[in-house]
Amino acid sequence: MKLNALLMCREHESLTMLADALQELAIDQEACVSEPHAMELLALGHYSALLVDFDLPGAAQVVHMARLAPAQRRPVVFAVISELTDVGSVFQAGANFVLYKPLVREQVLRSLRAGRAFMQPDRRRSSRQKAESLVYLRFGDVCPVPALVLDINEDGLAVQASEPLPAAELPLRFILPGTTYMIEGSGEVTWADDTGRAGIFFSELTPAARRQLKTWLSKQDKRKPRSSVLVRTAKSRLAANPAH
Repeated sequence: MKLNALLMCREHESLTMLADALQELAIDQEACVSEPHAMELLALGHYSALLVDFDLPGAAQVVHMARLAPAQRRPVVFAVISELTDVGSVFQAGANFVLYKPLVREQVLRSLRAGRAFMQPDRRRSSRQKAESLVYLRFGDVCPVPALVLDINEDGLAVQASEPLPAAELPLRFILPGTTYMIEGSGEVTWADDTGRAGIFFSELTPAARRQLKTWLSKQDKRKPRSSVLVRTAKSRLAANPAH
């Protein structure tokens, strides 16, 4: 299977050079210009490499989310940075290679060749590939926080966010994996750890959304209990410790 790359970049000159280098190395490519779009693409598909311009808002969050993926789905990350960027923070976010602006073709090709040895091929056609989605969580008046959906059941979700989530009641929306149906409602973060994993209990869904969810779950070949364990265990903990 072929290698492929996701580019998060909006500078025309940099994007052109990166695209040309990837083409020369026979690596398929897809481009986006924003954090939300990049998060969605990473959740819905596998990419062998991720090239991110750190001058764009949300770049570090995109890289961090990509590095939280299972090893077989984890892209090699190339950070495109300017001379004012803190290199230490870039590597701390999860970058494997750094490309300095203004980009030099030889440097880009050299880094891509070095990283290619660690790239996993595109396995999206494999029947074993787990379908994934993003859930958007809104805390107060801030922009929605995207999180990767790990598991779903009738009670709630298990998610992986790029940062720890606070215990709170909040609006949420997500597309059922493998469909175009949007589930909207509200949920309660009943358990969270310092890695960004959390259990969210559905406190309110419309009747139509619950029907769609039940139908989707009934079509799955194998039920995955991880989210129910996260959600129900969390609710038991809260019941035992109401002060928390």
